[in-house]
Amino acid sequence: MEIQHESTDTKGTFFIEKDGKRIAEMTYSKAGTDKIIIDHTEADEAYRGEGLAKKLVFHGVEFARENELKVLPLCPYAKSVIQRNEELQDVL
Repeated sequence: MEIQHESTDTKGTFFIEKDGKRIAEMTYSKAGTDKIIIDHTEADEAYRGEGLAKKLVFHGVEFARENELKVLPLCPYAKSVIQRNEELQDVL
């Protein structure tokens, strides 16, 4: 499943769609020019346990690296994924 990205001047979303329906998403806000704040991560009930939300967090971290951004994970799920995976912590 392909992770897609939408963004405006102040916010953004990474998401996964299936059959035209959004089944998982992670939203963030831009904080200045060098930081994003992950504020929400969610997967549709029917797809829980498939690791979609985790994939979105990993993708968001990669996006931050590519754009030289720091990440402030206010979302409890994103925060726990980053804390459990040392290889993601360079963006904090």
